[in-house]
Amino acid sequence: MDTAVQSKTKHPKGLWVLFGTEMWERFNFYGMRALLTLFMVNSLLMKEGDVTIIYGGFLALCYLTPMLGGFISDRFLGNRYCIIVGGTLMAIGQFLMFMSASTFGANLGSAQMMMWIALGIIIFGNGFFKPNISSMVGSLYPKQEKSKLDSAFTIFYMGINMGAFLGQLICPILGDVKDASGIRDIHAFKWGFLAASIAMILGTLTFIFLKNKYVVTPEGRPIGGLPSENTAEDFEEGEAQTAKFSSLSIGIATAVFIAAFFGFQYLFVDKIGFASVGMGEFVKAVIYPFIYSMGLALAYLIMSAAENKVERDRIWVIYIVSFFIIFFWAAFEQAGSSLTFIADNQTDRHIFGWNMPPSMVQIFNGLFIVVLAVPFSMLWDKLRAAKKEPVSPLKQAIGLGLIALSYLIIAYNVKDLGNSGLLAVKWLILLYLIQTMGELCLSPIGLSLVGKLAPKRFASLLFGVFFIANAAGYALSGTLGSILPATGDKFLAAKEQNINLEKVLDKTYKPTSKELFLLAQSNLADVDFGNDDVLKKDIQNLFKENKEIIAAQRTAHENKLKELQKTNKDAKLDFTMDLNQIKYPTEAQLAKIGDGNTVKAEYKTFSGFEIRNLFEFFMVFVILCGIAGAILALISPILKKMMHGVN
Repeated sequence: MDTAVQSKTKHPKGLWVLFGTEMWERFNFYGMRALLTLFMVNSLLMKEGDVTIIYGGFLALCYLTPMLGGFISDRFLGNRYCIIVGGTLMAIGQFLMFMSASTFGANLGSAQMMMWIALGIIIFGNGFFKPNISSMVGSLYPKQEKSKLDSAFTIFYMGINMGAFLGQLICPILGDVKDASGIRDIHAFKWGFLAASIAMILGTLTFIFLKNKYVVTPEGRPIGGLPSENTAEDFEEGEAQTAKFSSLSIGIATAVFIAAFFGFQYLFVDKIGFASVGMGEFVKAVIYPFIYSMGLALAYLIMSAAENKVERDRIWVIYIVSFFIIFFWAAFEQAGSSLTFIADNQTDRHIFGWNMPPSMVQIFNGLFIVVLAVPFSMLWDKLRAAKKEPVSPLKQAIGLGLIALSYLIIAYNVKDLGNSGLLAVKWLILLYLIQTMGELCLSPIGLSLVGKLAPKRFASLLFGVFFIANAAGYALSGTLGSILPATGDKFLAAKEQNINLEKVLDKTYKPTSKELFLLAQSNLADVDFGNDDVLKKDIQNLFKENKEIIAAQRTAHENKLKELQKTNKDAKLDFTMDLNQIKYPTEAQLAKIGDGNTVKAEYKTFSGFEIRNLFEFFMVFVILCGIAGAILALISPILKKMMHGVN
């Protein structure tokens, strides 16, 4: 390689190769993410509450498996091969999502199974890919140029969000399609998933063909090769080249994991084990405790290998900051679940006469990142030159404060909406603007902080720890998203069935068994079949049949309205469901429903408090992130000392 060319540039050309690779990978991930929850609810007939839990678990596992990918990279394959393996797996997973979205009409069960397989493959592919490409960015810069890392990671982060923007633009255009009357084409999701698969193929090929020429050190040596090929030049002076974990440390870490796993189940999960209802309960009972416990066990294991006080202090800074960012991501990742459902069901999405698809509202985050990433990078550089740059933990505290502010503004604007008012989409756009500013203060700074503080011998593993904090945040986001109260469309759907949902939730009216069944089939009530698998199967079959009956009624209603509007464009026609066509359970099954043990319609709760409306829902995030940000700001001077000269 012509190293003279690289030395004249502020950043090495390898950064732009990694930028492009990551851009296509994020197109793939965020494009699929924009469609996933809507696909599961509308095509696979899953409940919103379960979907939110599953969505949080999926994202959490995507950020847990980087621990495994980091370990395999550090010990066996190296960064380069792990990126290629990860990209290939994710492309295959997205293609299976395309197949699931192509076959659900013929066989719903096999389509659901194919979706689970696809998500599993994507999870492991992401684990191979994510920590290794981030680690390679840090490896591009020799010790004397580490001060450029904040700027480099901000540019890299712009690539992440440019890909996210493109994915959230193109995949919803192809996959989230509604006709003029607002009826969604549930068969269109497949095209969005196919676009995501193609994007991942492009990203993987970009890396394969350009890595040898550009992803190298200033001296021209390959970065991220096989660990067995590393030389002393790949490590800083005096630094051990291999992380060593004693048998005792591994044993203690295993004990920590087991104790924490059952402890989290006891503290946070109502139903424990595999007999719980549906995949949503399984995720809460098993996946979430696994993630939290793995984070604690790995944190102990890495700390046990620290060789001196400086290393231990710096690793502690990574751990402490990682804990606080859990609350940021728990709030931020409502974008793909609860905020998408709100955008779909209780938002006026018209912009200049165009009704934006609900899955596309998330696009503003990626757009604002692309616009603001370079100005923020320049801001940090300018403050650094003036010796006024905030220490990294303080920047992250500012990020937490900004996301709390964004939810405070949105909470104020939904306070008086009632059960049928629509939120103007401009408030969601403002929310994403403020959250983007918070994200730029927190996420790329966190990546840079790990790159600067982590000992190289387990740098990828510590990036894995950082992503476990993201995983814990996403797990918490699923838990918090599941307390989303009934939105306006739910009250309207209940009204169409001659049920006053507000009175039912307030417990001023006791619904009949048939009314509870109607609420359950419209996802307006929680269903708990316990161990009665026969009842569960029978009721779910009725749900599926009635969904088709109701869809046919709505289609007939829309066709009739279109005929009326041919002669009177302002004509309106209220939809009234013909309940005589609905298929109900048997009397024996209705008796089980009516006793209140199978179907319940009630407000969701958080820490013992009922969440009755959207205002109370959003205030949960204001309080959590506001308190976390304030505490992190207060302890930032202590963390600065523990960083031992790194800023």
